[in-house]
Amino acid sequence: MGRYAYEIVFAVVAIVIITIVYAILTWHGIPGPGSFAGHTLGIVGFVLMLATETLYTMRKRLRAFNYGPTGIWLRIHVFTGIVGPYLVLLHTAGKFNGLAGWLTLVMLVVVLSGFVGRYIYTATPRDLDGVEVEIVELQQQIADANAKLQEIGGTLGEVARFMIDAEAFGEGWYIVLARPYLRWRQSQRVHAALAKVDHADRAEVERLETLLDEHYSLMLQIHALVATRQLLALWHMFHVPLGGVLFTLAFIHVFAALYYSTFLR
Repeated sequence: MGRYAYEIVFAVVAIVIITIVYAILTWHGIPGPGSFAGHTLGIVGFVLMLATETLYTMRKRLRAFNYGPTGIWLRIHVFTGIVGPYLVLLHTAGKFNGLAGWLTLVMLVVVLSGFVGRYIYTATPRDLDGVEVEIVELQQQIADANAKLQEIGGTLGEVARFMIDAEAFGEGWYIVLARPYLRWRQSQRVHAALAKVDHADRAEVERLETLLDEHYSLMLQIHALVATRQLLALWHMFHVPLGGVLFTLAFIHVFAALYYSTFLR
């Protein structure tokens, strides 16, 4: 996936719009889960959650389902995995008794787990299609960054060599979990070191700062590769079975709702 979480931004925008429309439609009272509006919210939310569970997996597993880049489907997976549960939450109208309560609880845990999974997933270097970059390719990118840094001479070149030698990463899972902090800390160090350079060309300083940030990010990725794979494996062991529990409860809930609202009338 790309650096920018467009799918989360779009999901937040969709939730804001849905909330405004819902507030207008329910001005005279919140519709119950069994009302027309409640059923509509539940059905649309369930369909989106079903899409979350199936479409991205189909794109990865089925050769015949090869429409569009995998990375785009992952973004759709995240978007529907946020908006769908929100619609289901509105569908409950704040009533969490019995099976519906357990279903809501499991759903919220799955959503939170999804955010954790996305965070870990983005620690692994990937191309635009979402395919994991091989370590050889990553090493080549680091070599290219080093070559660009070595082209810089004079005082700025000395600063570059000093900052590369001073790069610190940590070990194991800490690199993955704390990477925003590590990047911020390194950026502050680079900025402080370059601020001490007198009479330097501003454009060259900015270029060096960008190159050092790029070099550190690449080194961080290669140092975190093993830990990232370990964390993703553990996350899958938790998230996938939990998703199965969620949809088992959801189908039971849907069947019960249809049974009591239709067949018993």
